[in-house]
Amino acid sequence: MLVLDFQTPDAADVHTEAQLVAALASSAPRLLTWLGSLLTLGIFWVEQTQLNQLTRSNRDLTWLHLVFLAIITVLPFSTRLLADFFTYRTAFFIYWANIFFLGASLYSTWAYAERTKLIREEAHGKISRAVRRRIVVAQSFYGIGAVAGLVSVPLGIALIVLIQLNYAVAPRLRALSRL
Repeated sequence: MLVLDFQTPDAADVHTEAQLVAALASSAPRLLTWLGSLLTLGIFWVEQTQLNQLTRSNRDLTWLHLVFLAIITVLPFSTRLLADFFTYRTAFFIYWANIFFLGASLYSTWAYAERTKLIREEAHGKISRAVRRRIVVAQSFYGIGAVAGLVSVPLGIALIVLIQLNYAVAPRLRALSRL
């Protein structure tokens, strides 16, 4: 889903080790955006463990999940756009907006399930607050990455990837697991 047409350098353009290394290094922006999107998918896939907290579903919740999946399907486009235009703010903000709408959709799905009493009784209270807090804090951090992208798009991308790495690794790091 996220293959960005990674290609090896053209053999006709590479005549030394240094040229090969330089050609591979020029692929770094594509690899960074691929990593960021892979982490995004992983993080939102893990957040879908909210489904374990449901006792039942209904038609509206199913449609909300479909909206979430629709936003997921935009990720390859926004990733490719950012990989192709790595230093352009427009490409960066389209990518960031994709992440923002994923978070907003996830939050809306949870809020709806809770409001309509589709979640397990034990999930009300502490679990529900934790789910909401995790989404809001993550989106706030992504917002900081977006602001950093105003200063420097590569800096904004780097911050978003670091935020994603935090959420991918945080459960194993005690100090970060509360974020």
